[in-house]
Amino acid sequence: MKNKKTGIIIQARMGSLRLSGKTLKNLNGKPSLWHVYNRCRMSKYANTVVVATTQDKSDNQTEKFCKQYKIPYFRGSVDNVLSRYYEIAKKYKIDIIARVTADCPLIDPATIDRVFKAHSDQKCDYISNVVPGERTFPRGLDVEVFSFPALEKTFNEATEQMEKEHVTPRMWQNKNSEYKIGKIVTAPKSLNRSYRLTVDYPEDFALMDMIYEKFNNYGIVPASKAIKFLDRHPEIASVNADCEQKHAVHAPINAVQKRQK
Repeated sequence: MKNKKTGIIIQARMGSLRLSGKTLKNLNGKPSLWHVYNRCRMSKYANTVVVATTQDKSDNQTEKFCKQYKIPYFRGSVDNVLSRYYEIAKKYKIDIIARVTADCPLIDPATIDRVFKAHSDQKCDYISNVVPGERTFPRGLDVEVFSFPALEKTFNEATEQMEKEHVTPRMWQNKNSEYKIGKIVTAPKSLNRSYRLTVDYPEDFALMDMIYEKFNNYGIVPASKAIKFLDRHPEIASVNADCEQKHAVHAPINAVQKRQK
């Protein structure tokens, strides 16, 4: 990563069929997105962190939030998230991009840096702790890292709606062997769980609310501490155990779901 600008782009929108307004729902006195942004800022490798939101009127609230907290943001296409990432990377001249989503209020800065470092060490176009292969991190600690040339190539050549909506499928599917794909980043023992630490359903938010209430005086809650807490309290961990993850983004999702059953 020497001599390259690295950045984290947080994909955020207010519209949600399952949990409307989840991006700005209150967690321990702050909007959920505030926690995501400040956790990303703790990355040792990222030079900048930008919120990628939409031009939909519902995201006027997201823009207001970003202005209030002086957070860099960009408003782009509702459905073409790939174009949002490309325009942000161009605007901020980001060479190495990490993709995270706003529905992950326990996103782990050390994990982000682990994936950044793996990208550098393996000298690849794309790498993540999600694909290809069986994931070992809890859902909600997902990180993808890719180079600007890989993003630009994908932006210029993507034709399917799924490729545009989910940013990276064309990279990691690599159907024509166009990209160098890194080996999946695996979790350390302290994080190797199948918990749902993402927020997609009311039950997910209820779990997150309990975690933040437990650590309300801690500041930035380490993901490892949250996991230890759930290990000690399986009755709390089970609150969202029956929630099913959306299937559109990553094929190996089923591996985690099988471990949860």
